[in-house]
Amino acid sequence: MPEGDTVWRAARDLDRALHDKELTRCDIRVPKFATVDFTGRTVRDVVARGKHLLIHVEDEWSIHSHLKMEGLWHVYPKGGKWRRPAFKARCILETKTSTIVGFELGFLRIIPQRQEEDAVGYLGPDLLGPDWDAEEALRRLRADPGRPVGLALLDQRNLAGIGNVYRCELCFLAGEHPLTPVGEVRNLPRMVELAHRLLEVNKDRSTRVTTGSLLRDPLWVYGRTDRGCLRCGTRVVRSELGDNELEQRVLYHCPHCQPARETA
Repeated sequence: MPEGDTVWRAARDLDRALHDKELTRCDIRVPKFATVDFTGRTVRDVVARGKHLLIHVEDEWSIHSHLKMEGLWHVYPKGGKWRRPAFKARCILETKTSTIVGFELGFLRIIPQRQEEDAVGYLGPDLLGPDWDAEEALRRLRADPGRPVGLALLDQRNLAGIGNVYRCELCFLAGEHPLTPVGEVRNLPRMVELAHRLLEVNKDRSTRVTTGSLLRDPLWVYGRTDRGCLRCGTRVVRSELGDNELEQRVLYHCPHCQPARETA
């Protein structure tokens, strides 16, 4: 499941393949942009912004993509065999030595670089970006103290990069029920700092780990309805949470380690 660390690695790998390289092929398989051809132009760099990926092309253009749930970018040696079927490709870029393919991208569009602020400027501080600012993230989270923390953490306007896995694991590590209002979280600064630390330690590896050990189960509660909480063994509760029916996302929590707060 693509989260901020996944997109950071994708940007790193694409930048290694494309940085300051001239494109020998550009095939964009999105109807609105199918006539766009950057062949002969140079890719300046590739950067991640939260869960968004921006490929900067000569003459101040950006290829802006978002992986959503199924998307991914692959880098192949020129002429190498693809690991996904060609009909799932949405963007193909080639240099003299590499072929870069974006498969099943959530969206892909071409925008002038001057419009990037309009496209991604709404995002909160990027947990893996040069603009990371814990105090600004806290300010944004605290602006709506009654909102459940399980929703606030997933809102990219507060802090960019947290997906569903990290949302569940952060609530567990903080001992907070996902429905606890932000204003009642016992140590919100620690939760924000922990989010930053988790993405930082996981950004260079493909196996996402929140337990601190690669030698045992990597996650505390996410996906563990059949195996129980890794800490106490209590059956993990699987539910759904979202701002509306269309945005419901699966949620996991341990009722023993993350008890719901008593209300007066």
